[in-house]
Amino acid sequence: MAKLEHFNAEEIEIVNNSIAMAEELVCNFYKISANQWLRHRYDVKTLEDLLPAEIINGPFAQVMRYMGQRENMSLGSSKYDFYKICIQDHSILSAIRNSQGLQLFSFALYIVAHELIHIVRFSKYLQNFDASDDEKMKEEVLVHEKTNEILSRQNFSGLGNALIFYEKWRKTHIY
Repeated sequence: MAKLEHFNAEEIEIVNNSIAMAEELVCNFYKISANQWLRHRYDVKTLEDLLPAEIINGPFAQVMRYMGQRENMSLGSSKYDFYKICIQDHSILSAIRNSQGLQLFSFALYIVAHELIHIVRFSKYLQNFDASDDEKMKEEVLVHEKTNEILSRQNFSGLGNALIFYEKWRKTHIY
């Protein structure tokens, strides 16, 4: 496999800031307290820290689900879902280069908020992680609508361009 483009140190800092903002906005939207939010077991990783099976071409990120278990606990009741948001640096950087007006902070903000909404919905049993392809497509449309609802209230540089970039997903009503 050819070497894929990674975020540089400055870009990692921008992405980290977008992650923090996305967490705050999604938490506020779903009225999840900081304590409740910590129970949503997830992590966000960029390309440098992804396993080969977590690297994909095309999408800008994906949510992977793993089974977690507390240390020194052998009971099945101690198992929990652990989600990993796998950021695809190479796809994001390519889109920014090829789409006029996309800025890393706002684009990453949209991407991470979108994936966090998925995690909230999985965690609250509003959507089945292992849904059919048809159900997954419906879920994508719904989550893009929710992402737009949350972010359209914000005023960050370049956010309008990120919202326009994903507009077709909100208009693909397949319910």
